[in-house]
Amino acid sequence: MELRIPSNHLPGGGSSREFEGKDHGAGLTLILVDVETGHGPNLHRHPYEEIFVVHAGAGTFIVDGSEVQGTAGDIVIAPAGTAHRFVNSGHDRLRLTAIHHNANFVTEWLEPLTPDQRYWSSEHR
Repeated sequence: MELRIPSNHLPGGGSSREFEGKDHGAGLTLILVDVETGHGPNLHRHPYEEIFVVHAGAGTFIVDGSEVQGTAGDIVIAPAGTAHRFVNSGHDRLRLTAIHHNANFVTEWLEPLTPDQRYWSSEHR
């Protein structure tokens, strides 16, 4: 079991750190995300809830077709099975924690990914 989770590089100078619960005997998975303006994952869904805690910056979240603006201190919820995505829509870096209410990543991608978005589709997600 890892006691330290290193940073992964994202397109556009971003980074993430991933805690997958199944590797630690936990019932949830989370990602610490730090992305530049204009970046974020494509439309996708999970068979469980995903909860976003915005720590810094501003993001536009699309959840089940509705647009939600999230800024530092906000919590945005994507219910189980709903199509959702986010993008950094502010001028500064968007920093958030994405909490997956499951011991491992289960993701269905609903839009094709461009070559610079391949990170978001890692096999474990």
